[in-house]
Amino acid sequence: MAEYKLNTSELPEKAEQLRAGDRVLLSGVVYTSRDAAHKRIVQMIEKGEALPFDLKGACIYYAGPTPAPDGLPIGSCGPTTSGRMDPYAPTLLDRGLTAMIGKGGRNDEVCRAIERNKAVYLCAIGGAGALAAKCVKSCEEIAFFDLGCESVKRIVIKDFPLVVGIDCHSGNMFHS
Repeated sequence: MAEYKLNTSELPEKAEQLRAGDRVLLSGVVYTSRDAAHKRIVQMIEKGEALPFDLKGACIYYAGPTPAPDGLPIGSCGPTTSGRMDPYAPTLLDRGLTAMIGKGGRNDEVCRAIERNKAVYLCAIGGAGALAAKCVKSCEEIAFFDLGCESVKRIVIKDFPLVVGIDCHSGNMFHS
């Protein structure tokens, strides 16, 4: 298993090098989105509407951060269970999404979409939302404001510790 220090802008190029079990310190722009926002994004795709962010090369973090305390860019922002996004993930991957961050396994359709699109699924530590928040340098709410903590946010992270859960070569930490 290897260790990488990467920027999200490098993921489209580097995703093929990553293998399940590798450790990654990730920096750069990430978008938060959970199931309600994913549903809306897929509906926008189906209607041909402009999306709140460009999916090509993007990284989505399955999180619903809490409000920021005074002097901090964000509150607690731990990962949510990724399986809730499984109905939507293949559509987003097929339209250019490069990486997803969450916790837990993914269904077979998502795994095939990861392989087909040379993408990667990264896992964050569940239950450590306050620790994850320390890696967030800025946060801007950009879409679906009515969803509260589950609105889409553009966050900038620095050295966020992750593990490759599923790679584009059929490597999967969740399969024995």
